[in-house]
Amino acid sequence: MFIQTESTPNPATLKFLPGQTVLEAGTADFATAEAAETSPLASRIFAVKGVNGVFFGNDFVTVTKADDVEWDHIKPAILGAVMEHYQSGQPVINAGGEQASGHAEHSGEHGEVVSQIKELLDSRVRPAVAQDGGDITFHGFERGVVYLHMQGACAGCPSSTLTLKMGIENLLRHYIPEVTEVRPVAV
Repeated sequence: MFIQTESTPNPATLKFLPGQTVLEAGTADFATAEAAETSPLASRIFAVKGVNGVFFGNDFVTVTKADDVEWDHIKPAILGAVMEHYQSGQPVINAGGEQASGHAEHSGEHGEVVSQIKELLDSRVRPAVAQDGGDITFHGFERGVVYLHMQGACAGCPSSTLTLKMGIENLLRHYIPEVTEVRPVAV
């Protein structure tokens, strides 16, 4: 098994490509080792000292490290954990485990606007940020403000504010006149 790595715009996050499917559908975000208990793969990665976050996409795993740790010191152990997992035959996420952290549900007024927002996020935004090892999901829409949840490499990325304001906000405002602003939300 050959696992490739790619850097991301977030220097604290590295993207690991195991060369096979990680999740069939959706994404999974683990901010703590406790949250990772439902995932044998995430638990193995969190066992590496210095790991602060694990995120799964369709064909990648992104790992966020602590600021006081160097990639040169933990990257080999993370590669080993990913390889061990795939050789073990265990599932990425146990049956009944949390997965597919997609868009938040929205009921009530502005249903058509929210549908348009989600469609643009799914078709234009999410594929692009997945290439960088992250995901951005809809969290809410209120008085013209779209609230988005940043995950994986996007969470804590130095360029995420610029991406939100100059990229996503401009895109949504162009296609959906009801949108006036985009803001990140921590979940």
